[in-house]
Amino acid sequence: MSSSPAVPKTSPGLSALDNLSMSSLLSGDLEEGAEVGELADLEVNPYDSLPFSSRYYTLLEERRGLPVWSLKYSLLEHLETHSMVVLSGEGGTGKSTQVPQWCVEYALSHQFTQGLVCCCQPYAAAACSLAIRVADEMDLSLGLEVGYRVPHDDGCTPDTLLRFATDSLLLQEMMSDPLLRQYGVLVVDEAQERTVATDVLMGLLRDVCRQRCDLRVVVLAAPAVASTIANFLGEGVPHLTINPPSDKPIVETLYRDPPAGRDPASASCQMVLDLHRRGEEGDILVFLPSAQEIHECAALLEKESVALSPQLGALRVLLLHSGLGGATQQVYDTEGAEGQAEQKEEQTGLDSSEESGLRRRVILTDALGEASFSLSNIRYVIDTGLQLKTVYNPQIRADSQVQQPISKHQADTRSQRVNSKLPGVCFRLYPQSLYEEGMPEARCPGVAEANLSHLVLLLKRLDIADMGQCKFLDRPAPEALMQALEDLDYLAALDDDGNLSEVGIIMSELPLEPPLAKALIAACEFDCVSEMLTIAAMLTASPCFVTPPPNKEEAAATHRRPFLHSEGDHLTLINVYNAYLQHNEDEAWCSTNFLNASALRLAVVIRAELLEVMQRIELPVSPPAFGCQDNSTNIKRALISGFFLKVAHDVDGSGNYLLLTHRHVAHLHPFSSYLCRRPRPNPPSWVLYHEFTISHDNCIRTASEVHPHMLVELAPQYYLGNLPPSEGKDLLMEIRQSLLPADERENGETENKRHGDRAGEHRDQYSAEMCILQ
Repeated sequence: MSSSPAVPKTSPGLSALDNLSMSSLLSGDLEEGAEVGELADLEVNPYDSLPFSSRYYTLLEERRGLPVWSLKYSLLEHLETHSMVVLSGEGGTGKSTQVPQWCVEYALSHQFTQGLVCCCQPYAAAACSLAIRVADEMDLSLGLEVGYRVPHDDGCTPDTLLRFATDSLLLQEMMSDPLLRQYGVLVVDEAQERTVATDVLMGLLRDVCRQRCDLRVVVLAAPAVASTIANFLGEGVPHLTINPPSDKPIVETLYRDPPAGRDPASASCQMVLDLHRRGEEGDILVFLPSAQEIHECAALLEKESVALSPQLGALRVLLLHSGLGGATQQVYDTEGAEGQAEQKEEQTGLDSSEESGLRRRVILTDALGEASFSLSNIRYVIDTGLQLKTVYNPQIRADSQVQQPISKHQADTRSQRVNSKLPGVCFRLYPQSLYEEGMPEARCPGVAEANLSHLVLLLKRLDIADMGQCKFLDRPAPEALMQALEDLDYLAALDDDGNLSEVGIIMSELPLEPPLAKALIAACEFDCVSEMLTIAAMLTASPCFVTPPPNKEEAAATHRRPFLHSEGDHLTLINVYNAYLQHNEDEAWCSTNFLNASALRLAVVIRAELLEVMQRIELPVSPPAFGCQDNSTNIKRALISGFFLKVAHDVDGSGNYLLLTHRHVAHLHPFSSYLCRRPRPNPPSWVLYHEFTISHDNCIRTASEVHPHMLVELAPQYYLGNLPPSEGKDLLMEIRQSLLPADERENGETENKRHGDRAGEHRDQYSAEMCILQ
C-alpha cells in the first residue's frame, strides 16, 4: 500500500500565489510583464514555506531565457485536457529541467490530490544530475522536496514531491503498484534512447491512462522520433515542438578520414592537442565508443600535455560515462574557458584575446553525453562516430560486444552539443560517405538487442496483477521472446499453464537477473544463503579486479593471489568481499591490492538490499558457513540450479572450452583463479561460468569447476535432452542412464521422448504467448 502524497504547507503570506491558480495561469489574462512583476513580489516558496533566496531569482531569469519556456502555458493547458502529451526539442533547450518543474506546478494546483510527480531517465547518472540541478532552481533541499531514486541509491523521502528515477526502477514499481497510483504526473524523458524499460513503459502507460483518468504522462523526445512516439501513444495525443533558439550557435561540420592504424582514442587525443595548440578559446567535447576508450584517451592526454607550452594554458580533462556514478557532476565546472575569459575581461578591462594561459576543459564522453547532460561553453565537438554496444544473440544465449557506427540521429545530436557564443566546429573523424550511406537513420531499439528473460518475467508478473497486454513501439524478435520463455521454463519460473509459478513469483521480487535469482532461492535449500548473497552482490556490481597498466601486471597478480580460492572464481569473490570488510572498507587498501573500491562499496549496498528483500518475503537465511568443504559443494549446487545453461566442457585438456548450449569454443579470463594460481593447476574439465561475451578474446568470466554428476542431478532432464550433439552431452546422458535403476534404464528412450514431447508442447505454447505479448 503506497503512502498518500504529502501536501506542502500553505503559508498565510501566499495570497499572491493563491491568485496564480491553474485557471488564472491558463486564462490568458496574464501578460509576460505582469507575470514577471507578480512573481517578483513573491517571497515564500510554496513547497517548503521558506523565503526564496536571491539565487532563485537569478536562476529564474536564466530559465526564462531557455527555448522551452515559450511552451510552458501551452503544456499546462494540455495537461488539463489530455492524459498524454509529447514534447520534442533538441538537446540543450531546457526540457529536461523545466518540464518536471511545471508538472509540479500542475500537481500543486490540484493540491497533489492526484499524486506526486516522477521523471524517469534511461541513465542513473542523468537522474542524479537533474535532481541536483532542479532542486537548486526550485530553491529546495535535495533529498526532501526533490530527490532521486536510482539502482542501489534512494535519495527520496515519503515527503518528496518531485522524484527523478531510472526507467527500470519505475517499471519495477509497477509490480507492486500496477496503476502507479502514488503518482499524478509522470515524465518519460529521453524517449529517443529507446531502452527496453522506456519502450515498455510507454506501452504500459497507454493502458494505465485509460484506467486512470486523473493520471498525466508527458513524453520528452528528440524531434526525429517524436512523431512516431505520438502516433504510437494514440490518436489525439498532442505533440508540442520547441522552436530552435534564434541565437543558435553557428556550427561548421568538418569530416576527417581517420589516420591509418590509429584507434579512436589516439586519433581523438591528437585532434584535441591540435585544437589546443591553435590557442583559440573554447572547451572541447569528445565522443568516444566506450568507457575503455575514454580512459585510454585521458591517459594519452595526460602524457602528451606535459610537453605543451605553458603559454597555451592547462588542459583540464574531465570524464563523463555511466560507470563514474556521482563523479559525473564534475563536468559542471563553472570555470570553463569562456567563463574565465569573461571574468578576466571584467576584472582587468582587457580583451580576452590579450590574455593567455586560460584553462581549457576537455570532456571525454560516450553516448551518455549526447542528450542527458547540457554542458556550457562547448565550442568544439570531436565525434568518432562509433559506439560499443552489447547485443544479445538468443540463438546462442550469449552477448556480443560490437563496435559499430552510430545512427544519423545520434551524429546530428552530437553536433548540436556545441554551446558557445563563438562559432563552433564539429569534427567528425569519419568520411562523409559513412554518414550519408553507412549509418542507420535511427538507433536500434533496446528490445531488439537485449536478453528479454527479465522483461518477460516482469510482464508475467503484471499479468497476475491484471495489467492486460503490453504493446511495443517496435516488436521484439520472435526468437528472442521464444528463448526468454524457454529459459524461464527451464528455471521452473513458469507452471504448466505458462503462468508464473511460486518460484517465478519469488524470482520477480529479487532485483537480479533470473538465473542469479534462481540460484539465490536454491541456496535456501542448500543452506548457503549468506554466501550466495555475497556472490550475487559481487556479480551484480562492477568487476572487483582493476585492470592494471602493462608495467604493473605482475604486481597486480601478486596482490591478487592471496584472494584466490582453489574451488574457483565464485568463491574467490567471497574471499575478496570478506577481506574488504575485514579492512574496514578502506579505499587505500583497495588501491594497494588493485581492487575497485567503488565496486566493492556497491556490493555491500546490494547485499544489504537483497537480504532485506529475502527477509521481507520470509525466505530462510542460513548462517555463514564459508570455509568448509560441504559449504563449497552446496554453493556450487545452488549455482548449478540457476546457471546450468552456462556450463562448458574442456574438449582437449588444454583449456579450450566448448559451451554446451551452442557449441562455441571459449577460454578462461586472464583474471581467473585457475590461471593466476602458482603453481598453475590443470584446467578443470567442467566449469560453470557467469558470463560469456563474443568479442576479440571470447572469454568466459567468473568460472568455477563443477562435477558433471551435479549437473545431471540438478538440471531439468528435458533440458539435457535438448542440448546440441557433443561429446559433453553424450557423457551427461551416460551419467544420467547410469544413475537410473536397472528396470528404468530400458525405459530411458521412452522417457527421453516424453521430455522431448514436453519441450515441444512448451514451444507451441510459447508461440501462442508471443502473439499475445506482441
